[in-house]
Amino acid sequence: MHALVYRGPGRRALEDKPPPAIAQPGDAIVRLTRTTICGTDLHILKGDVPTCQPGTTLGHEGVGIVDAVGSAVTGFRPGDRVLIACISACGRCEYCRRGMYSHCLDGGWILGNRIDGTQAGYVRIPHADFSLHHIPDGADEDALVMLSDILPTGYECGVLNGKVQPGSAVAVVGSGPIGLSALMTAQFYAPATLVAIDPDSRRLELALRFGATHALAPGPDTAEQVRALTGGRGADTVIEAVGVPASFALCQDLVAPGGNIANVGVHGSKVDLHLERLWSHNIAITTRLVDTVTIPQLLKAVTAGRIDAARFVTHRFPLEQIDEAYRTFAAAGESGAVKVIIQVSD
Repeated sequence: MHALVYRGPGRRALEDKPPPAIAQPGDAIVRLTRTTICGTDLHILKGDVPTCQPGTTLGHEGVGIVDAVGSAVTGFRPGDRVLIACISACGRCEYCRRGMYSHCLDGGWILGNRIDGTQAGYVRIPHADFSLHHIPDGADEDALVMLSDILPTGYECGVLNGKVQPGSAVAVVGSGPIGLSALMTAQFYAPATLVAIDPDSRRLELALRFGATHALAPGPDTAEQVRALTGGRGADTVIEAVGVPASFALCQDLVAPGGNIANVGVHGSKVDLHLERLWSHNIAITTRLVDTVTIPQLLKAVTAGRIDAARFVTHRFPLEQIDEAYRTFAAAGESGAVKVIIQVSD
């Protein structure tokens, strides 16, 4: 089978690899039909993820068809069309029982990181009963790929951790795929003000189409602009969806007294926390890695038409052109890419 293989910092290659086989009784082998590229894949290629060793097949998102199952799998059988969660969960350890699948003692984020991932013809899914989801008949599989990672990430790490409430003011710093996911799912809770902040004017236009009430470019007066939109208070929920020191600093300027800063971005360098002025503001700061516990809820919302997840897809490539797909995704400022679909098979 073809597989996109990490060969060390800055190096990737589409190679022929043998298809995976059942290794544990709880495994399933899934034939991929569609996958995509995540910003985390770009972090791996930069050498920022030392747990991913050269020779690993990249990718942790996708949909496909079950090809084989281990003897302990009870919820799936060959021929089932399935959505792959980016997080593998045993469902039995202490962390899984607390809903913290990302910290599963025998799973977590392992696909395309510590074991071979989904940018290939086939993938082995450990703990299949807790890590796969049935796809309803007739569902748009392009849209469902967005449920593997970005939609639950924006929802769980941003909206739920940020405690978005009806009538509240929400600011989302960053209008990439994760920021747009947070912006889209925040609307479940009917905030009165939903501000998107991003330096890219095309991303801001997209954010307005996704439901933002206001779109702002970051600058020295951004915090004042947000206060002007919120009666002088600031944002009740601020969602950090970039992962750089400047964006986290801006979040601290935007948050209202009693508000929440929900960090979603992957930070590769230290940031400053300005407690000298925030110590008395009754704010909360949360961090989280997506657990994918909300996939069933979001799957119902997508299939019912309450969320138009297909709007994230801007480009499509066959697996044989995945190198071009990476270049397009990495140059999003020039290409306008939000999410790319990699067609693996029918």
